[in-house]
Amino acid sequence: MAKVTKDTLIGEALMMNYDIANILSAAGMHCVGCPASQGESIEEACMVHGMECDKLVEDINAFLEKADA
Repeated sequence: MAKVTKDTLIGEALMMNYDIANILSAAGMHCVGCPASQGESIEEACMVHGMECDKLVEDINAFLEKADA
């Protein structure tokens, strides 16, 4: 099963499952399509947006677990 960590790049996460973009957008990261965001880690993006990184990683991994089921 694919999993992300706070060190996973946004681009890598989207390559695992592009629908992760919906989770990022819902969390307030509307710049997921921006080329610069592709090289940012989830942790870096959370810092820029003032978000709780651990919760977002948890939400993404729960989504990936359901997608793999």
